[in-house]
Amino acid sequence: MTVIKDKDEGPEEPSGATLNQDLPYANPSPEVSTAEVSTAEVSPPEVLTTSFEVVGSLREYTRALGGRLKAGESGMLPVIAALILIAVVFQVETSKYLSAINIVNILAYASIYVLLGMAETFALLLSEIDLSIAEVGFVGAMVMTELMTYPNNWPWWLAVIVAMLVCAAIGALQGTLITRLRIPSFVVTLGGYLGWYGFLIFVTDLDKSALGGVLQIPSSNPIWGIVNKQMSPTAGWIVLVAAVAVFGVYIWARDARRRAQKLSAPPRSITVLIIVAVTALGVLVVWICNVNRGIVGVPQRGVPYFVPVVVVIVAAWTIVFGRTRFGRYVYAIGANPEAARRAGINVARIRTAAFAMGSLTAAFAGILYASRQGSMSITVTAGSFTLLGVAAAVIGGTSLFGGRGKPSYAVIGGITVASLYFGLYLLGVSADGTYMAIAVMLVAAAAVDTLVRRRRLTSAV
Repeated sequence: MTVIKDKDEGPEEPSGATLNQDLPYANPSPEVSTAEVSTAEVSPPEVLTTSFEVVGSLREYTRALGGRLKAGESGMLPVIAALILIAVVFQVETSKYLSAINIVNILAYASIYVLLGMAETFALLLSEIDLSIAEVGFVGAMVMTELMTYPNNWPWWLAVIVAMLVCAAIGALQGTLITRLRIPSFVVTLGGYLGWYGFLIFVTDLDKSALGGVLQIPSSNPIWGIVNKQMSPTAGWIVLVAAVAVFGVYIWARDARRRAQKLSAPPRSITVLIIVAVTALGVLVVWICNVNRGIVGVPQRGVPYFVPVVVVIVAAWTIVFGRTRFGRYVYAIGANPEAARRAGINVARIRTAAFAMGSLTAAFAGILYASRQGSMSITVTAGSFTLLGVAAAVIGGTSLFGGRGKPSYAVIGGITVASLYFGLYLLGVSADGTYMAIAVMLVAAAAVDTLVRRRRLTSAV
């Protein structure tokens, strides 16, 4: 078996046990003390089987799926069922819930929770937590707004690049404190949450044009248009066709390659079914967005620009986690950091990079927030956004104990949080009731995660 090793990590220690090469991020049994991380391609958790390395037929795939469900590996099925239930209940209570304008509003709010959830996923996969993730994202958004508005007037794209670099640097700094000085991530990121809020106030105090700590983004700026403008209906269909074609070719080639290498992969019929399902979902989203949702005399139809932006980010991080050495290392460290270290992985470096990339992702969330608001202000409640980002990741299925989860989980989790929020809003439920309802859903998701982990450890003994 080929072992991945960085050149500067010294000689490899002898290893006595290995992780499953199809699942380098699986929780090892208590007896495992060392591990080798294979160069084999990582499979998404919900595609892996529990008792079959290679699935050759639909019947075998169904049996393997049943085995995973019995073992508690339900993936995103519970949250998908919860999302459907939320839609049905609120549509019965108010006919406006599934209207085109409300669905687009849900997607707009969910986009921020999704990106914050993906940012938090980097820490959760390592069995860590990042309480500063939203504040760091808003620092990036404030830096971007300062640079591209009066009196600096930088090009918007250059301001975005600087904001992303600032956020990545903040994440790397916090990650270094956590990994090198061994300060708990809870303490470091809580300090970051407080400190970076002070930095926001400091920046706006320096800018005399920020009246009341608020910086306005002109409607002519492309950043303003990410959330507030949309592409033409025709352009929406063209983008969908291109996206489905790329996705279909990618997933077909991936599964075919895994079958050829005798690795776990679904049968061809399941691959086709996945492509058809994603295509149907895309058609539904584009069709809803193309419905006129404007007021009388002011038509508004088309897919908002934030939709393809979020899709591209999700796709990029999915490839990073599923197809790169860095992604395999993150899962391995989250599952068993000592085993990963003994396998020759530079654990400190990977953990620091993960915090940096999480903060980089938070920068995109901050940019979408600034676009939606049309401004940046020091009054933004970063604490609630951070907790909703954690909720999006955990509700979507990312484990609090590390080693299990995917960026796409934050998508379904973020949409579920936003759907519940908007449904309660339409029913006239106050903010206190809304937060309590989200809290109940978060605790339920954490309870399921704990029970699944306990069941897995019990079966491993």
